[in-house]
Amino acid sequence: MKRTAALVAVLALLGVTTWLVWPSAPDARGQDQMITVVDGPADDQRVQIDTTFYPPAGADKAPAVLLAHGFGGSKRSVSEQAERLAGSGYAVLTWSARGFGRSGGEIALNSADYEVKDVKQLIDWLAKRPEVALDGSGDPRVGIAGGSYGGAIALMTAAHDARVDAIVPQITWSDLADALFPDATGQGPANGVFKRMWAGIFFGRGGAGVPQGLEALTERPEPLTAEQARCGRFLPAICEIYQEVAKTGKATPEAIELLRKSSPVSVAGRIKAPTLLIQGQRDSLFPLDHADANAKVIAAAGTPVSLAWFDGGHDGGDGEAEWLYEQTAAWFDHYLKNAGATAPQAATTTPAGTGTTAETAAGTPVSAFTVTRDGGRDPGTRQRIRLHPEATAYPGLGGTDVTDVPLAGPEQHVVNPPGGSPASISTVPGVGSLLGGGSGQSGMSVSLDMPGQSAAFESAPLTEPLQLTGSPTARIKVSGSGEVTLFAKLFDVPDSMQPPTLPAGLVAPLRVTIPEDAGSAEVTVTLPAVDHRFDIGHRLRLVVATTDMGYATPAEPASYRVALASPTVSVPTVATLAAPPAGIAWWVWAMPLAAILVAAAILATGRRRPAPASVGVGAGTSPDAVASSAAEAGAPVPAGAAEVPLDIRGLSKAYRNGEPAVDGLSFRVEQGQVLGLLGPNGAGKTTTMRMMMGLIHPDGGEIRIFGEPVTPGAPVLSRLGSFVEGPGFLPHLSGRDNLELYWAATGRPAADARFDEALEIAGLGTALERAVRTYSQGMRQRLAIAQAMLGLPDLLVLDEPTNGLDPPQIREMREVLKRYARDGRTVIVSSHLLAEVEQTCTHVVVMQRGRLVSAGPVSALLSSAATGNGHGPRLEDVFLDLIGEKA
Repeated sequence: MKRTAALVAVLALLGVTTWLVWPSAPDARGQDQMITVVDGPADDQRVQIDTTFYPPAGADKAPAVLLAHGFGGSKRSVSEQAERLAGSGYAVLTWSARGFGRSGGEIALNSADYEVKDVKQLIDWLAKRPEVALDGSGDPRVGIAGGSYGGAIALMTAAHDARVDAIVPQITWSDLADALFPDATGQGPANGVFKRMWAGIFFGRGGAGVPQGLEALTERPEPLTAEQARCGRFLPAICEIYQEVAKTGKATPEAIELLRKSSPVSVAGRIKAPTLLIQGQRDSLFPLDHADANAKVIAAAGTPVSLAWFDGGHDGGDGEAEWLYEQTAAWFDHYLKNAGATAPQAATTTPAGTGTTAETAAGTPVSAFTVTRDGGRDPGTRQRIRLHPEATAYPGLGGTDVTDVPLAGPEQHVVNPPGGSPASISTVPGVGSLLGGGSGQSGMSVSLDMPGQSAAFESAPLTEPLQLTGSPTARIKVSGSGEVTLFAKLFDVPDSMQPPTLPAGLVAPLRVTIPEDAGSAEVTVTLPAVDHRFDIGHRLRLVVATTDMGYATPAEPASYRVALASPTVSVPTVATLAAPPAGIAWWVWAMPLAAILVAAAILATGRRRPAPASVGVGAGTSPDAVASSAAEAGAPVPAGAAEVPLDIRGLSKAYRNGEPAVDGLSFRVEQGQVLGLLGPNGAGKTTTMRMMMGLIHPDGGEIRIFGEPVTPGAPVLSRLGSFVEGPGFLPHLSGRDNLELYWAATGRPAADARFDEALEIAGLGTALERAVRTYSQGMRQRLAIAQAMLGLPDLLVLDEPTNGLDPPQIREMREVLKRYARDGRTVIVSSHLLAEVEQTCTHVVVMQRGRLVSAGPVSALLSSAATGNGHGPRLEDVFLDLIGEKA
């Protein structure tokens, strides 16, 4: 296996990114330890496994979580995730898999005889730790999470060890043979097309020697022997098989058998641990059909399964780090901390292509399906909005309904060039995100079809939107002789002025064998599973090419003819995941127009409203009072509601597992207030803010802004400005240029921006004329706040605006917020810095486990507390007392 610098760089990227980076957590001190395990088919190998144990915060005994890393990584790849879970009350163990990092042994691709035995002995080690909670039977309560290589070991271990109580595998495989030798005609890997580039990345790292993972970036490796350069730390049997298939480009029976021994497909029916499968929509290594296969087999065994498609994968995407952490933590909280005592009732699944509901063989369906969709950009922050529509049952890749879209085009000649080069491009494995590869409406396609190598068939412009969810199918006719290798893909063609896009950059490889006496053959092609919206006026284009850069193609030149055997492409849809009636994306672009109208009205009247002094739910409100207030959520809106910036009544939202994220929440915010939204991690603050901005729908209750109900696209949302993510600006432009460019992109008149007023409040001075790359973190934060303040929205919502700032910068931000509220506007701040909230906010709302525990003026909250120590009470003390964690 020849190594190249590019290959090493790509694999380093793969190892770091396959397990997605969760946000960093408070420091948790890990304890490093080498653990000796015994493995091998005959249990005759002793291997040293490099581990780190993170004790749980604030608990004597806690459930355990094993965090596994991606291929080419090590335990250091998942250290941040481990720290955060430990801070949430879990005993966490990370380890470098055999053959990686400082661990001994050779890579066996998560074999049951090697890596699985290693993990089982790590569970043995956890069972003896005094920090780890045990079941009634004396077994440890343990979950496993990991991405890619780490996701596969979670599945494999759960199948072989009944002590595993819950798993969250991400972007991983079902059948490794099918992943590396896919075939879109359904004949399996023996007929598959070799995924050459990904296989080279996956196996080519074998020549890197010791160490691997992040250690390879900091330690100088020893010179390699000839055998190490050829096979690295792979088992010799794996090395030999790869050498063979890399030369021929075809799967041998030995290769298929070996790869399937390391695949969940061979054992998934034995998994009894509740499983949350998270698969990436931008993944040409392990596409969505791998999660589909895993889900069906696990559910057929009677095991609870949920499935989610998110914006990420081996080819990039934004990763949705916080959302992924919330889903993973909620799954473990339910099945490890709460032991599944209130497991949600699984709804009935829909097998692919049936269009009707039916249970699996064992009567347990795949439930609670979620998919990530592009919601455009927030008009206030220009940050991308991610929407997460949910269905109560996973529909399968055939959807719940099918739309047949007519295609047109004559029979066309295509050629396979000598040596298969130059080749067409669908995506660039492993680095597609760096080159702009994307999915859905948000990404720029890097697809390129070589002239003379492809046939194209196209639909008429769509007269209504079409939301594809699943695997489309088409039937084609291929004329010629012998064995033909082809690559099918479905493009979204906007118009003649815009280039077509290939959703997720995915292609369907297939082999067609034409009988000698026939001259042609017809095949049904299953195209890649994606979730993609085709807008009105767009066309669907089916392309069938003879080459693809990521795959092995014949070297011999040849020519064929390709035609449609059926004049349609069948597009699966899922009615329960459809966008709201008017569509999702329109409101993002309609908000600037609505804001112009509102601003014009404000300018015309010149009104300034007085600032009432109280929050609707008083300090020290009892839970019974809160429940009573929630029960009144359906009461008529009182007179004067149009003057109230925010009124929340009986608001509820549950996680997919049925646990409440927000539970009967009611409070009211008046003009002129700076309100602090407080609560420990998991209290429901972020969920409340997302519902407040119309990004997710509540399950119950209502939110009104200035008397108007909040729904996606509600015009009243133009009176709300928000800053909910880290600031992002063009570094080479000045602060002023960045703000002006942003405002111009909204399409609103410059006069409506109120630049001078917003900039005066932000207090950036002459720094506005400097390039943003010269700004300190505090200046960037203030520029981001100024951007949210453009147009001077009446209600400003800020999530952790002082995050990452030093004390002087925090003081400056405090003054910014106070200045903004002085003229009768309203500010809502979510923050963990209680001392700062005490100095900045006039009022607070305290949440715990989704419920309101107290609300009112800061002064009233402090005056009601007795300290007994001769000093005035601190908000921190009152807060800890309210949530029941007073020392």
